[in-house]
Amino acid sequence: MIRGSCLCGGVRFEIDRAIGPFELCHCTRCQKVSGSGYLTWLTVRREDFRYLQGADLVKTYERPVSESPPPYNTSFCGICGSQMPDPAKNEQKFEIPAGALDDDPLIRPDKHIYTEFKARWESITDGLPQMTRSDIQASRDPSS
Repeated sequence: MIRGSCLCGGVRFEIDRAIGPFELCHCTRCQKVSGSGYLTWLTVRREDFRYLQGADLVKTYERPVSESPPPYNTSFCGICGSQMPDPAKNEQKFEIPAGALDDDPLIRPDKHIYTEFKARWESITDGLPQMTRSDIQASRDPSS
């Protein structure tokens, strides 16, 4: 079991395992949400995730589509503001903020994404692959 929680402890959850990818997202939306240079997201299967308490405290902000789909949303504890998972969508897999984990997820970051938007003051020096928006789109295009 891998446990997670918010800063105030009002929301607690657990996952059986993290499956990846484990991405460091440098898009401007993630910068604004985190107040940092990037957000860390890792993927889990819906069947492996459970809220233990405080699911009713989780709020979601959905930003209108400004350029092109997909829309952007972020979920957080309504009391302390900590980033929280959003399993509300009807998808088999979803991303959770790695910073909300209390335990080691047993996987490590595997790439930086949307690196063309990285903060000007930030340097990426860890050697992980760096993907731009067009790299990501090409990797997801079934005709590639």
